[in-house]
Amino acid sequence: MKAADVKVGDSRTQELVDNLSRTQIVQYAGASGDYNPLHSDDLFTREIAGYPSVFAHGMLTMGMTGRLLTDWFGDGKLTHYGVRFVKQVWPGDSLTATGVVEAIRSESDGTVADVTVSTKNQDGDEVLSGRATVRLDA
Repeated sequence: MKAADVKVGDSRTQELVDNLSRTQIVQYAGASGDYNPLHSDDLFTREIAGYPSVFAHGMLTMGMTGRLLTDWFGDGKLTHYGVRFVKQVWPGDSLTATGVVEAIRSESDGTVADVTVSTKNQDGDEVLSGRATVRLDA
């Protein structure tokens, strides 16, 4: 995306997943190599850990949220991306992410935009918050 096309206050909202399935959570475990039983073993999660169900990996939510940024600004443009996991994401959740351009700045090698991101579930509860910096084309 060109720097001239971006201004402070610009925002974008994107649906990330509708009705997250246990299969998607297990597929992420396989792709990431994170086989923590909290994400795949319902009996362990309920009886040992005390949660009502398995839940999604935080990094799965982070990755899905990152898609908002790459769809918006393009692949290979992220120079920084950090998040805080606010709430668990459960099977059946639907997630929507919103990004807002907070600042545009010049750096020695070009122009960047600082973007805040927030992902919410179907109830409007924030499950992830974060910040990203993206490189803008001249």
